[in-house]
Amino acid sequence: MSAYSRFSALLLAFTALTNLAQVRETRPASSLADRVNVLIGTASEGQTFPATGVPFGMTHWTPQTRAGEIKCVAPYYAGDTRIQGFRGSHFLSGSCAQDYGSFTVMPLNDSSKLEAAERSSAFSRSSEQAHPYQYTVDLADSGIHAEITGSERSGMMRFRFAPGRKTGWLAVESNLRLGKGTMRIDPVRQEITGENPAYRIYAGADQPAGFSGYVVVQFDRPFRVGGTWAGGQRHDGALEQESTAGAPGAFVTFGLGADHTVRVRIGTSFTSVEEARRNLAGEMPDWDFDAAAARAHAAWEKALGQVEVGGDSPDLTVFYTAMYHSKLLPRIVSDRSGTYPRFAGKGQTELAKGFTYYDDFSVWDTYRAVHPLLTIVEPERDAEMIRSLIAKGEQGGFLPIFPAWNNYTAEMTGDHVAAIVTDAYVKGIRGFDAEEAYALMRKNAMEDPADLDLYKDGRGRRALASYLKYGYLPLEDRVPYAFHGDEQVSRTLDYAFDDYEVGVLAAALGHKEDAALFAGRSGNWRKVIDPAVGFARGRHADGSWVTPFDPKATASYITESTPYVDTFSVPQDVPGLIAVLHGPEAFIQKLDGLFASGTYDQGNEPSHHIAYLYDDAGAAAKTQLHVHDIMTRLYTNKVSGLIGNDDAGQMSAWYVMSALGFYPVTPGTPRYSIGTPHFDEMTVHVAGGERLHIVARGAEAGRFYVRSVTLNGRRLERMYLLHQEIVGGGELVFEMSEHPAQS
Repeated sequence: MSAYSRFSALLLAFTALTNLAQVRETRPASSLADRVNVLIGTASEGQTFPATGVPFGMTHWTPQTRAGEIKCVAPYYAGDTRIQGFRGSHFLSGSCAQDYGSFTVMPLNDSSKLEAAERSSAFSRSSEQAHPYQYTVDLADSGIHAEITGSERSGMMRFRFAPGRKTGWLAVESNLRLGKGTMRIDPVRQEITGENPAYRIYAGADQPAGFSGYVVVQFDRPFRVGGTWAGGQRHDGALEQESTAGAPGAFVTFGLGADHTVRVRIGTSFTSVEEARRNLAGEMPDWDFDAAAARAHAAWEKALGQVEVGGDSPDLTVFYTAMYHSKLLPRIVSDRSGTYPRFAGKGQTELAKGFTYYDDFSVWDTYRAVHPLLTIVEPERDAEMIRSLIAKGEQGGFLPIFPAWNNYTAEMTGDHVAAIVTDAYVKGIRGFDAEEAYALMRKNAMEDPADLDLYKDGRGRRALASYLKYGYLPLEDRVPYAFHGDEQVSRTLDYAFDDYEVGVLAAALGHKEDAALFAGRSGNWRKVIDPAVGFARGRHADGSWVTPFDPKATASYITESTPYVDTFSVPQDVPGLIAVLHGPEAFIQKLDGLFASGTYDQGNEPSHHIAYLYDDAGAAAKTQLHVHDIMTRLYTNKVSGLIGNDDAGQMSAWYVMSALGFYPVTPGTPRYSIGTPHFDEMTVHVAGGERLHIVARGAEAGRFYVRSVTLNGRRLERMYLLHQEIVGGGELVFEMSEHPAQS
């Protein structure tokens, strides 16, 4: 979610520390999962964390260097020097959001210090082994060797205490932010359980989200009760702790055996402790930590193996880390039984019948490349995600704009669930009710909630009435009840694109009148691009343009970019945009100016498709030049190796798609613009067992210009691929060169 503001002030203090950083290249790998450097993005503005477990898991497990569930604070930063525990996290990777419903476990030599900062330990960087499937570290202060791994809804930890120790302690803390949370010790069951209520940000800020994170913690050896605490208040011998003076916690002690090791199993759920216990029993049936880690490793090998890259390029680590980051969200929310919290509910539960329910959709970001990538390598999962989005619309009354913590948020601009749905449908993906999806998409595009309180709560497009009246959002409409106020031009451009998506699905389903209506509305982008200056520009209700005007400067009517960048936010009608900007040559010059002036911003999503627009103007070599430059200069194998927030994997998915040699400029169509492959040889394993073998000899040696493209022996006379050509398999050959092809 690149809406997430750039919180540089919070992180700049740690920049110097990250320079130790740590190029931090991974060792030569024996598996794809071992190619991944999970620490990429944990410094500067990446906002990632070393998420351990399995792809799309309900809960990811991570070392914690920052306490609490605080907006814009990830659980772990590479510049930090002390570990406070090991968290079962629901933080949106790469975001400026909050964690929620999380818990932290910390092994201790004694119980004298229980608060996060006080109990924290220095740790040895040389002992830190961070992988997608397992994290290992030595806690220097206590001499405890810690290991964690995870499954979809559960985790396992193994703590080896120092030789000679007779007893060990373990603390479990809720990371509660608001409301009433509870931790309990059950000496009979030999469990610790907890409830941490989730609270909203953005729309409905600080209101209950209608569900909690639940945890059940079990141990492989009997414990004795230590007690509970909350804030600075400690209660020795107590069995239950509410959040009366802060986040509650519980602690227990063990007699250590000959191996000085304690194993911990942890089940999680968003519906109840009972479901957390069932999830744990189904996913961690025994105490074999190595077997659990091997299962997580196998899950990542399967996921990463959807694209096999030949050779031994040093950029393989960057590529497979990008794959890893693109497969963390949206997260599984339903239990193994299918139960999940009702969307925007008040404690009710629903049952997902025949599908897995997902949430935490950073839609404004991920419709661009995360979901298009899924349509190629995991269409069944993408269909389940769409079923989840439809369920949200049915339960809440409107399709959500940006559903997170299982609620409406009114975060970001646009209504891009329409793009996710339409993109899947036009690519032949079924397994969801397209008519129901269309009815909800149409409702979002045509209706406001009848009740203003529902609108304030995040339902419906922001400022729809102005859009329907003027065909654009005038500057006089300040867009109240949105997390981002104003941003009128960006909203207009987004709504025009979303109307295009609604119209495409309407046409595919045979709703001809609607298709014509929305096709007409998809041209509303023309109302906020001033042909006299050739840029997107703020406009008043009387039709006049805002003054003064600087296309390279940030503006209140633009979302996370500039008028210069947003001028190119017309992916649904690139030929029309070229015409408005006075033809191909003028269009190319305008693109050249964007890059030459440094106005292009890969760190924010509105720029992500722009380098590919040269293709449409007959200057494909410039697409190849700029895409290659972005891949090699702005994505690196360092903790600071992401130029901006990873935004639930969108920054990373851009790299994956671009490295393959093509990119979905316009989701909702079957077209992928051709760029420049980054590796000599790749194989994409697509649904149905087909394989697309991509050959680009010389790419790794720096030959990034494309002289010709051949698909299954047939030379392509166009600079795009079709979805069915990709998923149909075969061989895609790029003839690479050090020099641009003659146009």
